[in-house]
Amino acid sequence: MADDVPRQYLTFRLGNECFALESLVVSEVLDVPAITWVPLSPDYLRGVVNLRGNAATVVDLRRKLELGEADEGETSCLVIVERDFDGETLPVAALADDVHEVVEIAPADIAPPPDMGLPVPPRFVKGLAMVDGGFVMVLDPDRLFSLEEVSARRR
Repeated sequence: MADDVPRQYLTFRLGNECFALESLVVSEVLDVPAITWVPLSPDYLRGVVNLRGNAATVVDLRRKLELGEADEGETSCLVIVERDFDGETLPVAALADDVHEVVEIAPADIAPPPDMGLPVPPRFVKGLAMVDGGFVMVLDPDRLFSLEEVSARRR
């Protein structure tokens, strides 16, 4: 059955928590370049970076997922996610503390997120999976990086 075929996920860390994004939406992982601040942006939008001549919005995932301040260190990186906005594919740069590895997870091995007890807003979590003996929160890129979320302006 096609739904039982494992899919690849990029795992990464934010603080003490481990997350995963399906590799199909991830185009690359980069060191953190200079970020240009954009006025009137919500605090989770750090600004923009130049990605080969294109501006990519930088989403601070720690702030977005209510995990506190980002702690940029030597292992901090940008996970570049390709998103379709009104028929145009645009890059979004997600700031992560560090990237672990690409793992295979079968859809049947992703449990629905619990109603309570998650350290992040549940609307952004597709489910939980066991990887290397620990839980990984599988994020929903459609909700996390929606046009409304990455183009929001502070009011």
